[in-house]
Amino acid sequence: MSKENSFNNPFRWAVLMAYFGVAAMSQMLWLNLAPLVSFIQLKYNVSELMVSSLMLSFPLLYVALSLHTGRLIDTKGYRFVIILGSVISSVFACVRIFDGGFYLLLIGQTGIAIGQPYIINGISKLVSDWFAKEQTAMATGVGTAGMLIGMALGMGLTPALNASIGFNKTMLVFAIISILLTMFFILFGKQNNIEKGKEMVMNTMNEIRFLMKNRNLNILFIVAFLALGVFNGLTTWLEPILKPNGIGAEDTGLVGALLIIGGIIGSVVIPTISDKLKVRKPFLALCCFTALIILYPLCTLSALVPLYILGGLMGFFFLPGYALLLSMSEEIAGKEKAGMATGILMLAGNAGGVVVILLMPLVNSSTSNWLNAVYLMVGLMLVTLLTVVFVLKETFVGD
Repeated sequence: MSKENSFNNPFRWAVLMAYFGVAAMSQMLWLNLAPLVSFIQLKYNVSELMVSSLMLSFPLLYVALSLHTGRLIDTKGYRFVIILGSVISSVFACVRIFDGGFYLLLIGQTGIAIGQPYIINGISKLVSDWFAKEQTAMATGVGTAGMLIGMALGMGLTPALNASIGFNKTMLVFAIISILLTMFFILFGKQNNIEKGKEMVMNTMNEIRFLMKNRNLNILFIVAFLALGVFNGLTTWLEPILKPNGIGAEDTGLVGALLIIGGIIGSVVIPTISDKLKVRKPFLALCCFTALIILYPLCTLSALVPLYILGGLMGFFFLPGYALLLSMSEEIAGKEKAGMATGILMLAGNAGGVVVILLMPLVNSSTSNWLNAVYLMVGLMLVTLLTVVFVLKETFVGD
């Protein structure tokens, strides 16, 4: 089948939905312990710091493995790598079923964290393989919407299951879901172009040097570091940020849920419009600008209805920037090196997440509220917006 015909092949939607499922699985397994921090702390009699390691292992291992997964995608193909990550995640999801103490749970969570970059970094290559250039941002938005749905399910479904059937059976449910979604991708996640890329890529370090010589790609990595850093910081510390405003944990959870729901819708709508108009930079600038103006009131208001509205708007406009960043990295690097470019982009984004998550409580150490941390996020978003508007160049080039 010619490449032009494959772009019209209806099967490409089955491939994308198969990826949607394993991407959702990966994020679901990451965040389904976040709402159970207090429960796990009491169950295993461990410190808050130890419990936080169950979630922090993900961005840390993403930084460690991102370049390797990008290289593997370029040489072995995205199907092989995504299946590898999905199988690893499913196996270690099964480890969490057994009640062998906190460290067995940590082993299971760490194994899932190892599988995550193998799954997530495959999106750019898959999309460029099956979708025409005019559809790449839209298709990437669908893939990232899967990640957001996984986040929502992980945080929303876990407490209810834990309360009704207990912790171990809850972990069993998620393990079964993971196995089923992995099997679905194995069946439908086909690779359209089977080229491996060994003859077209150099050794890993030379390929990294080649990509890092591209100024626009470097700027994109900086934007990812800042923007994804702010997103990770906001979602991690949202509860203590809103608590001084009189917002309870349940209402904070609803604000977070609306942020994710807004992001799911926005990740389909905004990249689709970007594809239609054949421009990326104005929409990425819109994502950054909207996040900048919403961030402060979102973190300081005490009225619930405006908070819910702002949460939804923040998600709708800010989170599509992730899909745009992925599409832009593939457009700059080219299809052959899209896997490595995505790997570096995700490395930068997760490194930013680690830095901002650690910085926010540090800048707040001498205050009883989180205003200093809010100012930090606002400042970082301002720098991000200025970088996109004045330094980053448009990446969509017509055929």
